[in-house]
Amino acid sequence: MNVKMNSVAAFALAALFSGAAYADGAVNIYTYRQPDLIKPVLDAFTAETGIKTEVLFLDKGLEERVQAEGTNSPVDVIMTVDISRLTKAKEAGITQALNDEVVNAEIPAEYRDPEGHWFGLTKRARVIYASKDRVTDTALTYADLADPKWKGKLCMRSGQHDYNLALISAAIAHWGPEKAEEWVTGLKANLGRKPDGGDRPQAGAIFSGECDIALGNTYYVGLMRTNEKEPKEKEWGNAINVIFPTFENGKTHVNISGAALAKNAPNRDNAVKLIQFLASDKAQQIYAETNYEYPVEPGLEPSEMVKSFGELNADTLSLAEIGSHRKEASEIVDRVALDDGPSS
Repeated sequence: MNVKMNSVAAFALAALFSGAAYADGAVNIYTYRQPDLIKPVLDAFTAETGIKTEVLFLDKGLEERVQAEGTNSPVDVIMTVDISRLTKAKEAGITQALNDEVVNAEIPAEYRDPEGHWFGLTKRARVIYASKDRVTDTALTYADLADPKWKGKLCMRSGQHDYNLALISAAIAHWGPEKAEEWVTGLKANLGRKPDGGDRPQAGAIFSGECDIALGNTYYVGLMRTNEKEPKEKEWGNAINVIFPTFENGKTHVNISGAALAKNAPNRDNAVKLIQFLASDKAQQIYAETNYEYPVEPGLEPSEMVKSFGELNADTLSLAEIGSHRKEASEIVDRVALDDGPSS
Protein backbone atom coordinates (compact mmCIF):
# COMPACT_ATOMS: atom_id res chain seq x y z
CA MET A 1 0.00 0.00 0.00
CA ASN A 2 2.87 2.37 0.85
CA VAL A 3 4.46 1.69 -2.52
CA LYS A 4 1.26 2.68 -4.29
CA MET A 5 0.97 5.86 -2.24
CA ASN A 6 4.57 6.76 -2.97
CA SER A 7 4.03 6.17 -6.69
CA VAL A 8 0.94 8.37 -6.72
CA ALA A 9 2.76 11.11 -4.83
CA ALA A 10 5.71 10.89 -7.21
CA PHE A 11 3.38 11.13 -10.21
CA ALA A 12 1.68 14.20 -8.73
CA LEU A 13 5.01 15.87 -8.11
CA ALA A 14 6.16 15.00 -11.61
CA ALA A 15 3.03 16.53 -13.09
CA LEU A 16 3.52 19.73 -11.13
CA PHE A 17 7.15 19.93 -12.16
CA SER A 18 6.66 19.20 -15.83
CA GLY A 19 3.41 20.84 -16.90
CA ALA A 20 5.01 23.88 -18.50
CA ALA A 21 7.93 21.85 -19.83
CA TYR A 22 5.71 19.47 -21.80
CA ALA A 23 3.93 22.43 -23.37
CA ASP A 24 7.03 23.90 -24.98
CA GLY A 25 9.30 20.89 -25.39
CA ALA A 26 11.78 21.99 -22.75
CA VAL A 27 14.41 19.55 -21.51
CA ASN A 28 13.63 18.42 -17.96
CA ILE A 29 16.71 17.78 -15.84
CA TYR A 30 17.04 16.00 -12.50
CA THR A 31 20.39 16.77 -10.92
CA TYR A 32 22.55 16.09 -7.88
CA ARG A 33 24.62 19.14 -8.83
CA GLN A 34 23.70 22.50 -7.34
CA PRO A 35 21.63 24.45 -9.92
CA ASP A 36 24.01 27.44 -9.75
CA LEU A 37 26.85 25.20 -10.96
CA ILE A 38 25.04 24.08 -14.12
CA LYS A 39 23.08 27.27 -14.86
CA PRO A 40 25.77 28.96 -17.03
CA VAL A 41 26.08 26.00 -19.40
CA LEU A 42 22.29 25.48 -19.57
CA ASP A 43 21.80 29.18 -20.32
CA ALA A 44 24.31 28.86 -23.16
CA PHE A 45 22.39 25.87 -24.52
CA THR A 46 19.13 27.83 -24.53
CA ALA A 47 20.80 30.83 -26.15
CA GLU A 48 22.20 28.66 -28.95
CA THR A 49 19.21 26.39 -29.59
CA GLY A 50 16.18 28.24 -28.24
CA ILE A 51 15.31 25.14 -26.20
CA LYS A 52 14.48 25.86 -22.57
CA THR A 53 15.51 23.72 -19.63
CA GLU A 54 13.68 22.93 -16.38
CA VAL A 55 15.87 21.86 -13.45
CA LEU A 56 14.94 19.89 -10.35
CA PHE A 57 17.72 19.61 -7.75
CA LEU A 58 17.74 16.64 -5.38
CA ASP A 59 20.30 16.09 -2.64
CA LYS A 60 19.38 12.39 -2.35
CA GLY A 61 17.01 9.77 -3.66
CA LEU A 62 17.16 10.71 -7.34
CA GLU A 63 17.23 7.11 -8.53
CA GLU A 64 14.36 6.07 -6.27
CA ARG A 65 12.26 9.02 -7.39
CA VAL A 66 12.65 8.24 -11.08
CA GLN A 67 11.88 4.57 -10.43
CA ALA A 68 8.70 5.53 -8.57
CA GLU A 69 7.62 7.86 -11.38
CA GLY A 70 8.07 5.06 -13.90
CA THR A 71 6.86 5.73 -17.44
CA ASN A 72 5.19 8.93 -16.24
CA SER A 73 8.52 10.49 -15.24
CA PRO A 74 9.09 13.92 -16.81
CA VAL A 75 12.89 13.66 -16.57
CA ASP A 76 14.79 13.77 -19.85
CA VAL A 77 18.39 14.14 -18.69
CA ILE A 78 20.08 13.17 -15.43
CA MET A 79 23.11 15.23 -14.41
CA THR A 80 25.31 14.16 -11.54
CA VAL A 81 28.85 13.71 -10.29
CA ASP A 82 31.04 10.70 -9.66
CA ILE A 83 31.31 7.40 -11.48
CA SER A 84 29.59 5.67 -8.55
CA ARG A 85 26.40 7.71 -8.95
CA LEU A 86 26.39 7.34 -12.73
CA THR A 87 26.85 3.59 -12.38
CA LYS A 88 24.09 3.49 -9.77
CA ALA A 89 21.71 5.28 -12.15
CA LYS A 90 22.43 2.73 -14.87
CA GLU A 91 22.02 -0.20 -12.48
CA ALA A 92 18.73 1.25 -11.25
CA GLY A 93 17.38 1.00 -14.79
CA ILE A 94 16.56 4.72 -15.11
CA THR A 95 18.84 5.46 -18.09
CA GLN A 96 18.84 4.42 -21.74
CA ALA A 97 21.67 3.78 -24.15
CA LEU A 98 22.64 6.56 -26.53
CA ASN A 99 24.99 5.72 -29.39
CA ASP A 100 25.56 9.15 -30.86
CA GLU A 101 28.41 9.86 -33.27
CA VAL A 102 28.66 13.51 -32.25
CA VAL A 103 28.97 12.72 -28.54
CA ASN A 104 31.29 9.75 -29.05
CA ALA A 105 33.62 11.85 -31.20
CA GLU A 106 33.95 14.51 -28.50
CA ILE A 107 34.23 12.39 -25.34
CA PRO A 108 37.12 9.88 -24.98
CA ALA A 109 36.10 6.27 -24.44
CA GLU A 110 37.49 6.13 -20.89
CA TYR A 111 35.03 8.86 -19.85
CA ARG A 112 31.84 7.25 -21.13
CA ASP A 113 29.90 4.07 -20.53
CA PRO A 114 30.80 1.36 -23.07
CA GLU A 115 27.07 0.80 -23.63
CA GLY A 116 26.26 4.52 -23.88
CA HIS A 117 24.31 4.91 -20.63
CA TRP A 118 26.36 7.85 -19.30
CA PHE A 119 28.87 10.43 -20.54
CA GLY A 120 31.56 12.37 -18.68
CA LEU A 121 31.41 16.14 -19.08
CA THR A 122 34.15 17.45 -16.79
CA LYS A 123 36.79 15.76 -14.70
CA ARG A 124 38.39 16.44 -11.36
CA ALA A 125 41.46 14.91 -9.74
CA ARG A 126 41.58 13.30 -6.30
CA VAL A 127 44.67 14.97 -4.90
CA ILE A 128 46.57 15.71 -1.71
CA TYR A 129 45.99 18.97 0.10
CA ALA A 130 49.28 19.77 1.85
CA SER A 131 50.17 22.43 4.38
CA LYS A 132 52.24 25.19 2.83
CA ASP A 133 54.04 25.65 6.15
CA ARG A 134 54.68 22.09 7.26
CA VAL A 135 54.96 19.87 4.17
CA THR A 136 58.02 20.13 1.94
CA ASP A 137 57.47 16.96 -0.11
CA THR A 138 56.00 17.80 -3.50
CA ALA A 139 56.20 14.44 -5.29
CA LEU A 140 54.03 12.14 -3.21
CA THR A 141 52.36 8.99 -4.55
CA TYR A 142 49.07 7.47 -3.41
CA ALA A 143 51.10 4.68 -1.80
CA ASP A 144 53.02 7.30 0.24
CA LEU A 145 49.82 8.22 2.10
CA ALA A 146 50.16 4.92 4.00
CA ASP A 147 53.79 5.63 4.99
CA PRO A 148 54.14 5.70 8.82
CA LYS A 149 55.94 9.06 8.49
CA TRP A 150 52.46 10.59 8.19
CA LYS A 151 51.10 8.94 11.35
CA GLY A 152 48.61 11.28 13.00
CA LYS A 153 48.90 13.81 10.17
CA LEU A 154 46.30 12.65 7.62
CA CYS A 155 42.70 13.91 7.44
CA MET A 156 39.91 12.76 5.14
CA ARG A 157 36.16 12.54 4.76
CA SER A 158 34.33 9.23 5.20
CA GLY A 159 35.84 6.30 3.38
CA GLN A 160 32.31 5.37 2.30
CA HIS A 161 31.82 8.64 0.44
CA ASP A 162 31.62 8.18 -3.32
CA TYR A 163 34.79 10.20 -3.96
CA ASN A 164 36.91 8.01 -1.69
CA LEU A 165 35.24 4.81 -2.83
CA ALA A 166 36.17 5.70 -6.41
CA LEU A 167 39.80 6.25 -5.37
CA ILE A 168 39.92 2.95 -3.49
CA SER A 169 38.27 1.27 -6.49
CA ALA A 170 41.05 2.68 -8.68
CA ALA A 171 43.60 1.29 -6.23
CA ILE A 172 41.96 -2.14 -6.53
CA ALA A 173 42.16 -1.91 -10.32
CA HIS A 174 45.85 -0.96 -10.18
CA TRP A 175 47.08 -3.11 -7.30
CA GLY A 176 44.53 -5.84 -6.72
CA PRO A 177 42.26 -6.14 -3.64
CA GLU A 178 44.88 -7.45 -1.21
CA LYS A 179 47.34 -4.60 -1.69
CA ALA A 180 44.51 -2.09 -1.80
CA GLU A 181 43.29 -3.30 1.59
CA GLU A 182 46.80 -3.03 3.03
CA TRP A 183 46.89 0.54 1.76
CA VAL A 184 43.56 1.46 3.36
CA THR A 185 44.82 -0.07 6.60
CA GLY A 186 47.81 2.26 6.33
CA LEU A 187 45.54 5.24 5.78
CA LYS A 188 43.64 4.39 8.95
CA ALA A 189 46.88 4.14 10.92
CA ASN A 190 47.91 7.61 9.77
CA LEU A 191 44.64 9.39 10.54
CA GLY A 192 44.85 12.39 12.82
CA ARG A 193 41.13 12.20 13.60
CA LYS A 194 38.00 10.27 12.72
CA PRO A 195 36.95 10.84 9.09
CA ASP A 196 34.30 13.54 9.01
CA GLY A 197 32.88 16.39 6.93
CA GLY A 198 33.45 17.20 3.28
CA ASP A 199 36.65 17.96 1.41
CA ARG A 200 36.74 21.66 2.29
CA PRO A 201 36.79 21.09 6.08
CA GLN A 202 39.89 18.90 5.57
CA ALA A 203 41.68 21.99 4.29
CA GLY A 204 40.32 23.80 7.35
CA ALA A 205 41.89 21.14 9.56
CA ILE A 206 45.23 21.74 7.85
CA PHE A 207 44.85 25.49 8.38
CA SER A 208 44.20 24.94 12.10
CA GLY A 209 47.15 22.57 12.46
CA GLU A 210 45.04 19.49 13.17
CA CYS A 211 46.67 17.64 10.27
CA ASP A 212 49.32 18.26 7.62
CA ILE A 213 47.87 16.45 4.59
CA ALA A 214 44.40 15.50 3.39
CA LEU A 215 42.59 13.92 0.46
CA GLY A 216 40.41 16.24 -1.60
CA ASN A 217 39.14 17.09 -5.06
CA THR A 218 40.87 19.77 -7.10
CA TYR A 219 37.80 21.91 -7.78
CA TYR A 220 37.18 22.59 -4.09
CA VAL A 221 40.47 24.48 -3.99
CA GLY A 222 39.21 26.90 -6.63
CA LEU A 223 35.88 27.26 -4.85
CA MET A 224 37.61 28.00 -1.55
CA ARG A 225 40.13 30.48 -2.90
CA THR A 226 37.41 32.50 -4.63
CA ASN A 227 34.79 32.31 -1.87
CA GLU A 228 33.98 35.95 -1.07
CA LYS A 229 31.02 34.99 1.11
CA GLU A 230 33.06 32.83 3.50
CA PRO A 231 36.44 34.48 4.27
CA LYS A 232 37.49 31.51 6.39
CA GLU A 233 37.34 29.26 3.32
CA LYS A 234 39.66 31.62 1.45
CA GLU A 235 42.11 31.20 4.33
CA TRP A 236 41.75 27.42 4.13
CA GLY A 237 42.31 27.35 0.38
CA ASN A 238 45.33 29.63 0.57
CA ALA A 239 46.89 27.58 3.38
CA ILE A 240 47.38 24.52 1.19
CA ASN A 241 49.33 23.39 -1.84
CA VAL A 242 47.88 20.93 -4.31
CA ILE A 243 49.98 17.81 -4.84
CA PHE A 244 49.06 15.43 -7.67
CA PRO A 245 49.76 11.93 -6.29
CA THR A 246 50.25 9.11 -8.74
CA PHE A 247 50.00 5.37 -9.12
CA GLU A 248 52.95 3.39 -10.49
CA ASN A 249 52.03 4.45 -14.01
CA GLY A 250 52.81 8.06 -13.08
CA LYS A 251 49.20 9.15 -13.43
CA THR A 252 46.63 10.71 -11.07
CA HIS A 253 43.15 9.34 -10.37
CA VAL A 254 40.34 11.40 -11.87
CA ASN A 255 36.58 11.30 -11.53
CA ILE A 256 33.87 13.04 -13.53
CA SER A 257 30.66 14.98 -13.60
CA GLY A 258 28.36 13.48 -16.17
CA ALA A 259 24.99 13.18 -17.83
CA ALA A 260 22.69 10.37 -18.89
CA LEU A 261 19.63 10.14 -21.11
CA ALA A 262 16.65 9.15 -18.94
CA LYS A 263 14.96 5.86 -19.78
CA ASN A 264 11.53 7.35 -20.50
CA ALA A 265 12.60 10.81 -21.68
CA PRO A 266 9.41 12.46 -23.02
CA ASN A 267 11.42 15.09 -24.92
CA ARG A 268 14.06 12.69 -26.22
CA ASP A 269 15.12 14.62 -29.35
CA ASN A 270 15.75 17.82 -27.40
CA ALA A 271 17.42 15.83 -24.62
CA VAL A 272 19.88 14.39 -27.15
CA LYS A 273 20.54 17.92 -28.42
CA LEU A 274 21.41 18.96 -24.87
CA ILE A 275 23.82 16.05 -24.39
CA GLN A 276 25.43 16.84 -27.74
CA PHE A 277 25.83 20.46 -26.65
CA LEU A 278 27.28 19.46 -23.27
CA ALA A 279 29.91 17.41 -25.13
CA SER A 280 30.89 20.36 -27.34
CA ASP A 281 34.03 22.47 -26.95
CA LYS A 282 32.00 25.55 -26.03
CA ALA A 283 30.00 23.87 -23.28
CA GLN A 284 32.98 21.98 -21.87
CA GLN A 285 34.89 25.24 -21.53
CA ILE A 286 32.01 27.05 -19.82
CA TYR A 287 31.23 24.16 -17.48
CA ALA A 288 34.84 23.53 -16.50
CA GLU A 289 35.70 27.19 -15.93
CA THR A 290 32.59 27.81 -13.85
CA ASN A 291 33.30 24.88 -11.53
CA TYR A 292 37.14 24.86 -11.54
CA GLU A 293 37.20 21.45 -13.23
CA TYR A 294 38.96 20.02 -16.29
CA PRO A 295 37.26 19.46 -19.66
CA VAL A 296 37.18 15.77 -20.59
CA GLU A 297 37.87 16.56 -24.22
CA PRO A 298 41.60 16.45 -25.07
CA GLY A 299 43.14 19.75 -26.11
CA LEU A 300 40.82 22.02 -24.14
CA GLU A 301 42.47 24.16 -21.48
CA PRO A 302 41.28 24.48 -17.88
CA SER A 303 40.90 27.88 -16.24
CA GLU A 304 43.90 29.91 -15.06
CA MET A 305 42.97 29.07 -11.46
CA VAL A 306 43.06 25.35 -12.21
CA LYS A 307 46.35 25.71 -14.09
CA SER A 308 47.83 27.29 -10.97
CA PHE A 309 47.37 24.00 -9.10
CA GLY A 310 50.07 22.36 -11.22
CA GLU A 311 50.25 19.80 -14.01
CA LEU A 312 47.67 17.01 -14.12
CA ASN A 313 48.65 13.77 -15.80
CA ALA A 314 45.27 12.06 -15.70
CA ASP A 315 44.98 8.30 -15.33
CA THR A 316 43.54 6.67 -18.44
CA LEU A 317 42.03 3.78 -16.48
CA SER A 318 38.47 3.27 -17.67
CA LEU A 319 35.92 4.76 -15.29
CA ALA A 320 33.64 1.84 -16.10
CA GLU A 321 36.30 -0.47 -14.65
CA ILE A 322 36.65 1.73 -11.58
CA GLY A 323 32.88 1.59 -11.10
CA SER A 324 32.95 -2.19 -11.23
CA HIS A 325 35.09 -2.32 -8.05
CA ARG A 326 32.84 -0.08 -5.96
CA LYS A 327 31.33 -2.91 -3.86
CA GLU A 328 34.79 -4.34 -3.11
CA ALA A 329 36.01 -0.90 -2.07
CA SER A 330 33.08 -0.41 0.29
CA GLU A 331 33.69 -3.82 1.87
CA ILE A 332 37.37 -2.96 2.42
CA VAL A 333 36.43 0.28 4.18
CA ASP A 334 34.16 -1.67 6.51
CA ARG A 335 36.63 -4.49 7.18
CA VAL A 336 39.41 -2.06 8.02
CA ALA A 337 36.98 0.09 10.07
CA LEU A 338 38.42 3.17 8.39
CA ASP A 339 35.57 5.40 9.47
CA ASP A 340 36.12 4.54 13.13
CA GLY A 341 39.22 6.68 13.02
CA PRO A 342 42.77 6.02 14.24
CA SER A 343 43.34 3.16 16.64
CA SER A 344 44.50 4.09 20.10
